[in-house]
Amino acid sequence: MADYVLHNVRLVHPGKKICTGWLRISAGVIADLGEGAVPEGLSGEQVDGAGRRLTPGLIDVHTHGMGPYNYDRGADELRAAAALLGQYGTTTVVPTVVPQLDDTMWRVLPELAAALPTITDVHIPGLHLEGPFVAITGAACETRDGDVGLLKELIAACDGHVSVMSIAPEVKNIIPVIEHLVSERIRPFITHTRASVAETQAAIDAGACHATHFYDVFPVPEEKDLGVRPVGAVETILANPQVTCDFICDGIHVDPMAVKAALAAKGVEGVSLITDASFGAGMAPGTYETPWGYPVEVKPGNAPRIADPEHTYFGALAGSALTMNRGMDNLLRWLDLPEEQVWSMGTRSPAKVLRFAGRGHLVAGMAADVVLWEDCPTLTAAATWVNGRKVF
Repeated sequence: MADYVLHNVRLVHPGKKICTGWLRISAGVIADLGEGAVPEGLSGEQVDGAGRRLTPGLIDVHTHGMGPYNYDRGADELRAAAALLGQYGTTTVVPTVVPQLDDTMWRVLPELAAALPTITDVHIPGLHLEGPFVAITGAACETRDGDVGLLKELIAACDGHVSVMSIAPEVKNIIPVIEHLVSERIRPFITHTRASVAETQAAIDAGACHATHFYDVFPVPEEKDLGVRPVGAVETILANPQVTCDFICDGIHVDPMAVKAALAAKGVEGVSLITDASFGAGMAPGTYETPWGYPVEVKPGNAPRIADPEHTYFGALAGSALTMNRGMDNLLRWLDLPEEQVWSMGTRSPAKVLRFAGRGHLVAGMAADVVLWEDCPTLTAAATWVNGRKVF
């Protein structure tokens, strides 16, 4: 594996500072780094950063695919998508699948799990299972009662390669499910829910620690007493400093003001960027056939929308086409915060959610997942390294 010396760069230390300096990669890790001019005699391929940003790689904890590829369709699509992620500055991804509990899914889960150790274009700690223990279907999620036996079968089908499971607090028998996830060191995320305050608090007390694609598929509770504003899962999550959250920051799924409200409650270390990309991420504008049986239209800066005039939901959103670099670019424009604070939302904060001690920072000894950026006209990766290997 080649060594690299990246010099004349602006080192972005998320949540801390930005300074001019240098960084050396060796044996897959950040071997050393410092401010000012690069010391003489450092071995490795010299890369002149020309004053550009060098940041930790972006970490996406909720995404279903990239370009035309969807993780639900198996290992070949996972590998193809992984090969594309570096160009968007993504160095860690948690592939998200929606368990349909049919014969295909029981075949696909072991296939995906077996492929994970073979992929080097991006770091993959494990899978994210979105369901089946949720209350609202949303993007075709199943809605099953909590069942620890079924949960154990799903974990076994993934050969233990599960990092996250999304659940809803109001699902019957969900507390034993959450407790088992915690015992298996799997992070329970809250989503697809209309839970009450009490139901949400009980899930948090049991170990639910994070809310994913926050506000999306978190409907406002019904107003039962005229003049009394109802509260539920959203308010309970915002009020609890121990629970973090993430947003699809495309400006379509959630208004930027909602992101700002969460930041006011939790700070940048409590809020992360995700893509929730499902189809069309990174693709040129156009109309495309999808694996779901209907075409979608992808427009610049927009999410894919159903393009079949005969479809019941013609014109409706069909997932997200966001890439992590575009999400970061949006946040840097939306938020009146120091730049190093904003970068936390794509690096340090999701690393904290996943309990990664060795990623999300620029520190000697950590995995060399780093990105050198261009910023004209929008934030674009110039070069990306994953575990010290140049993947883009």
